[in-house]
Amino acid sequence: MSRDGLVVVDKSGGMTSHDVVARVRRLAGTRKVGHAGTLDPMATGVLVLGVNRATRLLGHLMLSEKGYDATVCLGVATSTDDAEGEVTATTSAGHVTEDEIRSALSAFVGDIEQVPTSVSAIKVDGKRAYQRVRDGEDIQLAARPVTVHELSVNQVRPGEDTVDVDVSVCCSSGTYIRAIARDLGEALGVGGHLTALRRSAVGGFDLSVARTLDQLGEEFTVVPIADAARASFPALELDDEQAQGVRYGRKLALDIDGLTAVFAPDGEFLALYEPRKDAPAKPVAVFVG
Repeated sequence: MSRDGLVVVDKSGGMTSHDVVARVRRLAGTRKVGHAGTLDPMATGVLVLGVNRATRLLGHLMLSEKGYDATVCLGVATSTDDAEGEVTATTSAGHVTEDEIRSALSAFVGDIEQVPTSVSAIKVDGKRAYQRVRDGEDIQLAARPVTVHELSVNQVRPGEDTVDVDVSVCCSSGTYIRAIARDLGEALGVGGHLTALRRSAVGGFDLSVARTLDQLGEEFTVVPIADAARASFPALELDDEQAQGVRYGRKLALDIDGLTAVFAPDGEFLALYEPRKDAPAKPVAVFVG
């Protein structure tokens, strides 16, 4: 089997993104498989992979917006800001009200400065932060600008000393939901960590098109590269002469505003072009010979 396109996986818990890539390589019968952004082992949900030629598309895909459903446990702080870490502090959260939770969460909506969790994959002097933490180092990462477009509270479930808060988040790439859990707990003075995380969407791809690895084993479903390009970029239909120019990697006088997918008259996806000021548009990536 040799197919070009995207595979949208509904990842199960306990697997690394690399585990998913390895499995899809076997199912697709090719080594040319890559992923657009990782997903923590504890997390489930949407993971977008590229197969064959589509691996070259991954770096250009507009997958900056992501959606998550998560559960935050208030009253317990951990070393990793999630349920996989060691408990570092416990403080009764039984007195915290739903109104206080909603008010505190409102501060995390919009353009914010967020300190990533210390066990992130961010590199510090060439070494992953999580590896430095595992090696016993005390890591303090700098705050980074991120955007939380929407943060809604779905349910608040009080316990005796803890409170579970189910939330949905729409945010920019690079936003750490674990950090929101940590910061919410700190804002309320009781500590907090993430106990469940499910990614519901990556760019224009959501759970409605995602398939589990077992489902892919029964029927290997690929979003064709042309469909993936149309779903992720503005599209422009070319005439025969322009299409031939693309095949030669030529610059073209195109009326485009941003990175654009261009197509032959028969619908074949040819390339990605970007505009240049006072000059013909140039090819960023050509997908045909």
